Amino acid sequence: MRVVIAEDNALLREGLVLLLTSSGHEVVAVVGSGPEIMPALLQHRPDVAVLDVRMPPGFRDEGLRAALDAREKIPGLPVLVLSQYVEESYAAELLGGGASGVGYLLKDRVGRVDEFLDALERVASGGTALDPEVVTELLTRRRDSPLDSLTPREREVLKLMAEGHDNATIAKLLVITERSVSKHIGNVFLKLHLPPSDSGHRRVLAALAYLNGRQQKGV
Repeated sequence: MRVVIAEDNALLREGLVLLLTSSGHEVVAVVGSGPEIMPALLQHRPDVAVLDVRMPPGFRDEGLRAALDAREKIPGLPVLVLSQYVEESYAAELLGGGASGVGYLLKDRVGRVDEFLDALERVASGGTALDPEVVTELLTRRRDSPLDSLTPREREVLKLMAEGHDNATIAKLLVITERSVSKHIGNVFLKLHLPPSDSGHRRVLAALAYLNGRQQKGV
């Protein structure tokens, strides 16, 4: 894959470059500030962009803004956003548009090489990757909602589904059959008043849209 990296921390930036190149990917551009992101993306049109949320000069949400802007100017551009902390609003804004090929991970996840690379490849192929810690916070922050009607197993399935895992992976992680996973997913959508779709990233985005209090159209 051809990758553009936007990260102001030199140590992490170089670590990402080393990790990706040693894994067989090509880093076509590396930038360290917000204003540099869009020109690099427009010039190189990468297979995926890895962007830090907070970048110079303001250290607010420059990377997120660039990600959203880039996906308008380069439709379908896969973007994996990295953040130091769980920012629910960032995850909601990035994932709330119903688009595919998006991810939101905490920077600590980069150190877990296999998990990071798996998430990157999932995003690049049009899937969705949401950090497990982000999903946990989204689930636990919601109170007095249909989530309360889910069984413990259904909550486990929803959590893994929101992270971007397919039925086969969920079945393996929970040591149950794929048929059981499909049944639990059907129950989750029924209880959350969502269409019982079981098709790729759309079901993940539907679940995330619910958790973030949004409504998805056409899912």
